[in-house]
Amino acid sequence: MNIGLDMMGGDYAPSEAVKGLALYLNNNSNQSSVLCIGNEAEVTPLLESYDIATDKRVTIIHAEDVIGYNEPPTKALKEKTQSSISIGFKLLASGQIDAFISAGNTGAMMVGAMYSIKAVEGVLRPTIPTLVPKLNGGTGILLDVGLNSDCKPEQLNQFALMGSEYAKNILDIPNARVGLLNVGEEEGKGNILCQATYPLLKENTQINFCGNIEGRDLFKDNADVVVCDGFTGNVVLKMAESIYEIAAFRQMENDEFFHRFHYENYGGTPVLGINKPVIIGHGISNDKAFKNMIIQAESMIGSDFCEKIKRVFTS
Repeated sequence: MNIGLDMMGGDYAPSEAVKGLALYLNNNSNQSSVLCIGNEAEVTPLLESYDIATDKRVTIIHAEDVIGYNEPPTKALKEKTQSSISIGFKLLASGQIDAFISAGNTGAMMVGAMYSIKAVEGVLRPTIPTLVPKLNGGTGILLDVGLNSDCKPEQLNQFALMGSEYAKNILDIPNARVGLLNVGEEEGKGNILCQATYPLLKENTQINFCGNIEGRDLFKDNADVVVCDGFTGNVVLKMAESIYEIAAFRQMENDEFFHRFHYENYGGTPVLGINKPVIIGHGISNDKAFKNMIIQAESMIGSDFCEKIKRVFTS
């Protein structure tokens, strides 16, 4: 496996990316190669300080430029061809790496994923999920959480299928229960989108649809995959983040359940429905988050996830 890691993406780059890489290399026996894409003059001394510069699994790919957080994504990708994100997508598109990770400009990552790697044939719109900790210790998935603010029923039906495949191949949930986030449990509830989506999910023989899921049941074990439009999903995601902030303020962040809300435990967000693995990290990603993003990329490559999505949509 060859994994491309943007060393310049994130508020604390490149130091936290290097620290995360060191955590991964020192605590993992896998033989994945990591291509460190970034400014060689900045990255090399840091790699040397953590005694990983000579590790055979590490290769530095020099990138002169960085795409800043406030830069227009499409314009930046076109004009900054020597940026770490641009080079990362070139390497991924050409097959020199098997997955690309960055905690940099989210818009640039999405534009690169959509127009450089492209969506799987048959996928109407790629989606981004978030992992949901359950009260019983399990883990679920919620999608979409912000990529598609306005959705059509057919798109939610596809999100359910892609979420089920992610649950099966990455989370090891073989027959994931799919729920539709709604304002009531009964069939026929909800707005026009939910009312039109429900029968599509009910008739979809490729998923295990279990009906509507209310917001109060999101952290219970009522479903493994919960689908919604990106506007609703992003509101839920930000609310969950605020729950963790409240817990931290009240010095409850070490509580077993609340601790599982911390983004670092999951690494980053994969883009589902594109032809190759792309993982987007939080801008404030720390060393643990970077380590987990590399492990997440390994899981997606090792499970042949993107190829399985292609086969599902071909069938």
